[in-house]
Amino acid sequence: MVELVLASASPRRSQLLRQLNLNFRIIMPDIDETPWVNERAENYVQRMSKGKASAAFARLDLSDRMNSDLVVLCADTIVVLDGEILGKPANELAGIEMLLRLSNRTHQVLTSVTLVCFSSAQQEDFSVETLVTFGIVTRNDAERYWLSGEPHDKSGGYGIQGLGAVFVTSITGSASNVAGLPLRETAFGLARFGIDCLASPTSTQREITQHG
Repeated sequence: MVELVLASASPRRSQLLRQLNLNFRIIMPDIDETPWVNERAENYVQRMSKGKASAAFARLDLSDRMNSDLVVLCADTIVVLDGEILGKPANELAGIEMLLRLSNRTHQVLTSVTLVCFSSAQQEDFSVETLVTFGIVTRNDAERYWLSGEPHDKSGGYGIQGLGAVFVTSITGSASNVAGLPLRETAFGLARFGIDCLASPTSTQREITQHG
């Protein structure tokens, strides 16, 4: 049976993957997420996803690296406005200013996913784009939202799976992509690695976090 490893520290990504009724364990890759000078957003998010795969390889023990039945899933999600990557806000002022920039406008959410079986060198990379439109966000709205604590660790300074959904007027494309993992595309990708989410038993779901 093929074993799935999620290489991500994101609790939201874990929660999304649970929706596919899959057994998986977690490792937490650590990479430098600093964008390169003049790096395009789509190139950056792909580099992050592939970089997490390389970092995940370093975290696996030898038996896992040689296991032909082990598949690692990595992903990275960014918010892009006018070609600029909006990362996680460094402080309250940055978080408020991000929301005011997104106010009454449409922005991109890009997720890059990497699936890899290290023993066979089989790897698949794909990216998904979703367009998200915000209604008008006032400074008072942005200040109150910041006090909720939700936007502190979110790319673009908001979380669509939580209170941040109140700002969204429309979504074009995958909604789960905005939360961190495009489920339809991921399910089809996993199927090509022999992991069928429709055949996975919900009663035996297991999640183990590796810290070493």
